[in-house]
Amino acid sequence: MINKQNLFCWLIVLCVPLIPHIASSQVYFTNGLKIQEVTDTSAVIWTRLCKHPKPVAIWHKQKDAPFRTPIDFDNYMPVNQMDGAVEGTFGEVRITLTTQDRVTTTDWKYVSVYKDFTLMEVINGLKPNTVYHVLLEGRKKKDSVITEIKGHFKTAPSSKTIIPVGFTSSTCQYFWDYDDPIRGFKAYDAMLKLNPDFHCQTGDYVYYDKPGPLSFNIELARHKWHAINAWPSLVDFYSSIPSFLQKDDHDILKDDASPDSEPFGELTFEDALSIWHEQVPLNGKPFRTIRWGKDLEVWLVEAREFRSDNNIDDGENKSIFGKEQKAWLQASIESSDATFKILMSPTPVVGPDRVKGKNDNHSNDSYKTEGSWLRRFLSTQKNMFVVNGDRHWQYVSKDLETGLLEFSQGATSDEHAQGWNPDDYRPEHEFLRVKGGFLYVSVYREDNIPTINFRHYDVDGNVVHEKIIR
Repeated sequence: MINKQNLFCWLIVLCVPLIPHIASSQVYFTNGLKIQEVTDTSAVIWTRLCKHPKPVAIWHKQKDAPFRTPIDFDNYMPVNQMDGAVEGTFGEVRITLTTQDRVTTTDWKYVSVYKDFTLMEVINGLKPNTVYHVLLEGRKKKDSVITEIKGHFKTAPSSKTIIPVGFTSSTCQYFWDYDDPIRGFKAYDAMLKLNPDFHCQTGDYVYYDKPGPLSFNIELARHKWHAINAWPSLVDFYSSIPSFLQKDDHDILKDDASPDSEPFGELTFEDALSIWHEQVPLNGKPFRTIRWGKDLEVWLVEAREFRSDNNIDDGENKSIFGKEQKAWLQASIESSDATFKILMSPTPVVGPDRVKGKNDNHSNDSYKTEGSWLRRFLSTQKNMFVVNGDRHWQYVSKDLETGLLEFSQGATSDEHAQGWNPDDYRPEHEFLRVKGGFLYVSVYREDNIPTINFRHYDVDGNVVHEKIIR
């Protein structure tokens, strides 16, 4: 039975896609722009052309946290009527980068339905440690109205430059666990106030295998990216903070996904991998480093594409990294002359992790051989630390055998925090908090002594823990 309130909600949903037809010749940047993979001489600009200026309004009520899944959600309703939906549209985009003494403009380039109307442009020839203002222009065709979106970023300094650096890191953000009905996620606004040099998102950016909808095909999987990227807090943050994204299981298929996983409905691992490259710009291989001046280098590892089947017996040949990445990781860390080194891992290395039902990361017994090697190796490297994603609680852990320190950011919202008893302090724990938030890492020199500071924040931007190492 349809009551008046439900009928009103359906009328809104059905009418929203029709409103912008008055200006059908116009395109919009509803999903914002991202400035990613920034180095001292290059950057990657990403955007998507959209049909409407705003996403479809949220109209479903939700269950209680954690995992505030929508109530009575119809997975088979038209995607363009789903909460947060943002339809793409054909058109062309032009990028202009401006510094104090130079203006660089690309040619107009068309976007394609086959790539979900996204555009990825690699910009080379940039100057180190330089502020660039970004202007994106979009239009339907040559004589159409032009829509604009602006942003800015600063390139990395050279590897010889001694300079302070600060970056934020976050993980695990389910669309329906938003904590601000207007802005989306409060943590993004809190991180933006810190004005970090760059941001690392360590995976579970979206959740294909959680309702609202369950992403059983390519169209539904793409919808997850459209909806979360349209939150104003994300649009504002990513248009002005250089970012580096890593994938984890929920971004690539379903819980504990590997290349051997069965399809999720009609969505295959290969399909999801193609969508990832469509929605997340890269400039080379998925394992890479961030070098930011003399004192900091960050390793971004890939934890899904090259891994063994989680369920086979542990041994020397069972790996999360794969042979090529493992060799690269060891060689590049040993050859680095950075003062501080950080492994950015989408999954835990130290833990402790839940024992029941977990078998897909280096802190689990299922990968004990490679996990033991990794902890021993990292602990032998001077000033080397781990920052991990995937866990929905914040912690600082010190491996009891090697002394390796690991910092877990926690989920992006309190509504998404769960999975550990807050009273269950283990010998490894230096800090434990089962709430949402993010991590801010700063590297600087005091009296010419290199110093690194790890600060955990809550979602409102309040410091809840700090560890300083000189």
